[in-house]
Amino acid sequence: MTLFQPATLRREPFVVNEETMLSLIHDIGIIPFFENIIPGWSVEEHTPPEFFFGDDGQLGPWDWKIACVQSGDIAYGKFLLGGKAAFATAEVYRELMNWRRSLPKYRPDERQQRILDFMEEHGSAGIKDVRNLFSIKKGAADALMAGLQRQTRVVTGDITRVYRGPDLHYNGWQTSSFCTPEALFEDDAAFPFPGWRPRSMKSDLTPAQSREFLVSLILKQAPGTPVKIIDKMLG
Repeated sequence: MTLFQPATLRREPFVVNEETMLSLIHDIGIIPFFENIIPGWSVEEHTPPEFFFGDDGQLGPWDWKIACVQSGDIAYGKFLLGGKAAFATAEVYRELMNWRRSLPKYRPDERQQRILDFMEEHGSAGIKDVRNLFSIKKGAADALMAGLQRQTRVVTGDITRVYRGPDLHYNGWQTSSFCTPEALFEDDAAFPFPGWRPRSMKSDLTPAQSREFLVSLILKQAPGTPVKIIDKMLG
């Protein structure tokens, strides 16, 4: 439960398909997937409930996020509020990278570095690759990958729909591959999606300036939000 209410907040639900979801992300720049400690700042709160919760077989944002990732312009991963799913444009994510990677607590440990080395060699990695690399269970592999996403070392590179059963039915089950932001946005050999264009992930700002840029961006969406709340979201 939040202890504040932003002064003004545009939160009309208008995400009704993949195009409007992508437009929302571009319009705001960075946004969590789910409702969180900043009221109104989420894809969930901009989506009519009947779409978000999949009434009448509608897959909603759970499926539309695939088009957002495959646009080649959107970073998706668990990089806000200590590991919550979020979206950001390449240009905004670059500033989050610049800020996060300047902090000692977001340096990869030995095992995380091995995953990054694997990605450097192979271009991407999935959870099965991480499990095989360390002979660990899925939960432990998920935790390692989530940590790398919080560090802004790794983002979702692609999402594939899984079709099951004799009729190859798709009910929302997906598998993801992961890569570095540099591979996704700078190296067209890794994920050459339609409409992809190369973007440098090196910011022209200092880490402190990148943080201030992110704070101001969120305040445009949720005026009146205490900076300590925004800092909690940004880590």
